Amino acid sequence: MDGNTTSPAAAANGAVRIRLVCIDVDGTLIGAAGVVDPGIWKAVERARAVGIRLALSSGRPCFGITRELALRIDPDGWHSFQNGASVVNIATGRSLSEQIDPRVVAALVSRARATGRLLELYSDDDYAFVGESERSREHAALLGVPFESRTIDSLTGPIVRALWLLPHDEVPQVLAEPHPGLEISRSTSPMMPDTCFVNLTREGVDKGTALRAMAGETGLRLEEMMYVGDGHNDVVAMRLVGFPVAMGNADLEAREAAVRTVAHVDDGGLAEALELAVASHAGAPVRR
Repeated sequence: MDGNTTSPAAAANGAVRIRLVCIDVDGTLIGAAGVVDPGIWKAVERARAVGIRLALSSGRPCFGITRELALRIDPDGWHSFQNGASVVNIATGRSLSEQIDPRVVAALVSRARATGRLLELYSDDDYAFVGESERSREHAALLGVPFESRTIDSLTGPIVRALWLLPHDEVPQVLAEPHPGLEISRSTSPMMPDTCFVNLTREGVDKGTALRAMAGETGLRLEEMMYVGDGHNDVVAMRLVGFPVAMGNADLEAREAAVRTVAHVDDGGLAEALELAVASHAGAPVRR
């Protein structure tokens, strides 16, 4: 096993010096009010001042509000978007995208039209949707982009992610349906509490594979990383890093994958996690 794929179990009984903090967005960086608390930005500045690298690890795409957040978190670094399907260096524009097979995309579009479900399809820097509802308008506002009816054919670049936007009572049925060639994960946003986002990426692609890609690009080992998250789609990445942290509002699965739980997103939990990382550079390495 090479340095970038070392299991965090190797450091289970020792101290961890954090060199990179990966940060989920909805429910971790952004709370119910839809903004980042000023105290978080102060903690971000303290972390960067001691040499800690920061990266977003989001289900959101690399445009709109999320791109602005990535630029403020680290304008020169790598960030993971689209549930790991897009790994992008903000400074250079270099992307390590993972395309969904066009035949699989066509099958999803047909299913959306047959069922009347809302389906969104994403390239690295644009998106379109099949179906239209108030839910799609709310999601455009959450992403920070204008609401525009776009055809799938208008998208440029390969499609890297599909997204079902569903009321919670429809989720079990959709998850039980076959999705060949695709990786499925769920996420939520405190800004749209009545919606479950069912993310579809190419089979084998998730936030964990994105984390490995970032490790390869930065030369950092996974055990030197902290991951802070709150949802089902964060768990695969949390299980890879040396110091996984769950927010106080996290799903049970995320809390079980963590070695530390911090405060709720609306009570400064992310700032608390970042201070733990800073402490590891001040002669007090955090312990699992």
